Amino acid sequence: MVEPGERGATRIADRVVAKIASQAAREALRGGGAADAGADTGADSGADTGADSGADAGEVALADVVGARPYAVAAVRGGVARVRVSVELGYPSDIGAHCGAVRRQVIERVGEMTGMEVPEVAVTVERLHVPRWERPERRARRGRDRVR
Repeated sequence: MVEPGERGATRIADRVVAKIASQAAREALRGGGAADAGADTGADSGADTGADSGADAGEVALADVVGARPYAVAAVRGGVARVRVSVELGYPSDIGAHCGAVRRQVIERVGEMTGMEVPEVAVTVERLHVPRWERPERRARRGRDRVR
C-alpha cells in the first residue's frame, strides 16, 4: 500500500481561493452566510437582482449598485492563504463593521472550503455609494411627455 503522502498532492490555485473570497465578501455584505451560499450559481451575470439581499424596501441593496461585486486577490503558499478584498459600500454605513464582517466571512469560507489557514485578510474600501435623492415633483413629472 502507498503511503498517503506519496500518492500525490492537491494544489488549489490562487484564483480559486480569490473566487471563494469574493463570494464570501458578497455574502457578508448582503448579511447572508450559509443560507446565501447557494444563491449565486457561480456564473458572473454582471448584475444581481438583490431580491434576496435582506435589504429594507427603502434601502438600496449593495447588489443593486452597478459594479458592486467585491474583488479579491489571493496568494497561496503551502496551506496558508493571504487574501486582499476590495469592496464598495453604501454611504452612510458603519465601514468598520462591514469590513469586520467581510474579514470574518472570508476567513470562515476559505478555511472550510479549502482547509487552508487564513492569517491575513486585507479589506480595502474602493468606493462609497451615495444614494440619489430626487425631489418629489421631478419624480411625478418624469413619466409625462413635455409639450413644446
